[in-house]
Amino acid sequence: MSRTSEAAAPGEPHEAPRGAEPPVAVWAVLKTPVRFLASWWPWRCWAYLAGGTVLGYGVLLALAVLVGLGVLLAVAGIGLLLLLGAVAGGVPLGALERWRLRWVEPVPVPDPHTSLAGAGPAAWLRTRLRERATWREFGYAALLGPVFGAAGFGVVALLAFSLLLVASPVIVWAIAPETVMLIPGRAVSGPLEALGGTAVGLFGLVLAAYAGGLLAGAQVKTTRLLLGAREEDPRVLELTRSRVRLVDAFEAERRRIERDLHDGAQQQLVALSMTLGLAELELRRVPQAADAAALVARGRGEARRALEQLRDLVRGIHPQVLTDHGLAAAVAEVALRHPVPVTVDLDVPRLPEPVEITAYFTVTEALANAAKHSGASRIGIAGKVDGGRLTLSVTDDGRGGADPGAGAGLAGLADRVAMLQGRLVVSSPVGGPTELRVEVPCSG
Repeated sequence: MSRTSEAAAPGEPHEAPRGAEPPVAVWAVLKTPVRFLASWWPWRCWAYLAGGTVLGYGVLLALAVLVGLGVLLAVAGIGLLLLLGAVAGGVPLGALERWRLRWVEPVPVPDPHTSLAGAGPAAWLRTRLRERATWREFGYAALLGPVFGAAGFGVVALLAFSLLLVASPVIVWAIAPETVMLIPGRAVSGPLEALGGTAVGLFGLVLAAYAGGLLAGAQVKTTRLLLGAREEDPRVLELTRSRVRLVDAFEAERRRIERDLHDGAQQQLVALSMTLGLAELELRRVPQAADAAALVARGRGEARRALEQLRDLVRGIHPQVLTDHGLAAAVAEVALRHPVPVTVDLDVPRLPEPVEITAYFTVTEALANAAKHSGASRIGIAGKVDGGRLTLSVTDDGRGGADPGAGAGLAGLADRVAMLQGRLVVSSPVGGPTELRVEVPCSG
């Protein structure tokens, strides 16, 4: 079976294989020197580098001012805002550089950021500061002036000097009969003597063309690396989605078990308890069956205890009050049954189901740990929604010293919180108090 392939002409867009980085167009053209020198590519590279030099030194100056003022004004409280502004300034710079790259690279660099259409300034800034692409763009901004700006200035200076040498016969003829110093220690008095400078200038133009092409290609590679979407980003996104699907499947299976226990085993135990009660009544009418009646009464008591345990199990799998009335009501119900006095201060509306489930099991796990290990005399639960995020804390006055890595309970909660792009923090110094804090976006 034969396969054919077509190579794109130099300067045309390249269709790269999925997962492979497309070749750098200017480097592909450099492999054919005559085509490169006779095309517009050298001029495109020089224009790209000249614009980058001006932009790079401007960005460098802005970063120096913002960072310097941020450090100096840190005591005044506005220094952090200036530093955050310096970091966030890399986002529009990245967009500009991806647009400017079209001068020398026909394959566009995709925007690595998530879309935030309609988001407010605070939400935009908060989201951008969490994205790795923003910090890569800030690193690119720091490199643009000192590295690419300086190298581009060198190429542009070589270009300007080479053009001056190429035009040296005209310059000498225009200002004759005076002598002209083309280079230090070398004076020419006529156009014919300046032809040597023209030859040197032509060589300098060729050198500047190749230097510009190589440097522009290097900047293309750097822009793709720092300002483009990483190859692993879609894989990470798909992995995150698959983990969320697994959590959803697990939650659905747990709901099914809850329904089966509630509608099946629990109802059978209720029927068994009623049957044993009727049997006990019949046996008590027979004087010779007193012992059998006692045994039936004992069995009825065991069935009642099994039913209570089953109800607690069903409630622990997924409480119905959480579905019907929300997080605040479900937490209040748990607090009433807890052996340690619990104060609840939850000012939260109805939230998406994944958020409510995660917050509820975080509270129940914290309460269980406090009852088993902390020796606490009181526990406080507080929560609120602020800026589109649920903040929930569980604090006890126990002995402290809790280790989140010692058991699977808190580790599992941390994984569940991470599914929702949230975080779980445990503070438990020896001697107490212990605080478990959860922050989860309300988007679920």
